Amino acid sequence: MKIAILGTRGIPNNYGGFEQCAECLSVGLSKKGYDVTVYSPDFHPYKKQNYKGVKIQHIYSPQNYLGSAASNFVFDYLSLKHAVKQKFDIILELGLITAAPAIIFCNKGSSIIVTNLDGLEWKRAKWSPAVRSITKWLEKFGVRNSNYLVADNIAIQEYIKLNYNINSEFIAYGAEEVSDLSRNTIEKYLIEKGEFILTIARLEPENNLELMCDAYLSSNSEIPYYIIGNYQTKYGQLLKSKYKDTNIHFLGAIFNKEELDTFRFYANLYLHGHSVGGTNPALIEAMAAKAFVIVHNNPFNKSVVCEDNLSFSTKDDLSEILDRSNILSKREELSQKNLEIINSKYRWDIIIEKYEKYFLKILGNKKI
Repeated sequence: MKIAILGTRGIPNNYGGFEQCAECLSVGLSKKGYDVTVYSPDFHPYKKQNYKGVKIQHIYSPQNYLGSAASNFVFDYLSLKHAVKQKFDIILELGLITAAPAIIFCNKGSSIIVTNLDGLEWKRAKWSPAVRSITKWLEKFGVRNSNYLVADNIAIQEYIKLNYNINSEFIAYGAEEVSDLSRNTIEKYLIEKGEFILTIARLEPENNLELMCDAYLSSNSEIPYYIIGNYQTKYGQLLKSKYKDTNIHFLGAIFNKEELDTFRFYANLYLHGHSVGGTNPALIEAMAAKAFVIVHNNPFNKSVVCEDNLSFSTKDDLSEILDRSNILSKREELSQKNLEIINSKYRWDIIIEKYEKYFLKILGNKKI
């Protein structure tokens, strides 16, 4: 079976969730004997043609001229245009919106396009009404022009069925249990073990950063609140300015997974405010690091964590949780329950096997 993975910033991962997925999935499938190629933008620092048995196809991206958002459309189009000529059996598109024009207009040839929808981009508050409308249109026609669909969350799978009457395959994002880690990473930030609250997120409105920050400030918590994510954006600068004289600290973007895992592992509490995505990588990676997660109350998050996990909908909800005198008494129990969920449902070997079986099912259960 000859497989191409498109739609990411390439491997090895030095950026985020879909890149981690592309790396783990491609390497895992390659180890099983499949011919796997990952498409990578030409600005990626890794310039070799092979990574751990996976072929790397470098494709031009005009990011330096058009910026990240617009250049993704060009990169995805050029990637698919190239891929369909290579006679791949399966082309896996990770992410739908920027790939939608390519999926709609490219001649697919004999390749089968499998698209992982990711989240509901048209719900993101950062977009204007016009952009949301365009994004919804791209979702609609991207879904209808893909041969097969993957939903990384049960709520996304239900959304696709309800809105488009199309079946999709539920295959989540993966994670691996994190063992005891060195404290050196957090010590260089002058952070004490277990004496901080943590969030790792893109600084965007739908991730509820303001709600969580305001809840923290209205609580009686005295330990610092650290937020990891790129604040060199308009909204990021707004947040940094708004909370500059508080005990909320913006550490900027960190992409090194071991460093991120160390933060998660040693945090007192982990606040997860994502509200429009599917199975968010930051959440399951926090669960895999035994973090004590408190999640925004929405179907995407609730379908992942254990049934009695703590959740919030409003600032007052979260502030009340933070003020509970016995909150840490639940830490061991709930963290262990969430870790068991990771090991039973979200380990990368489980996810890789699900993709393999789905691809073979699509191809008529024949290894090509």
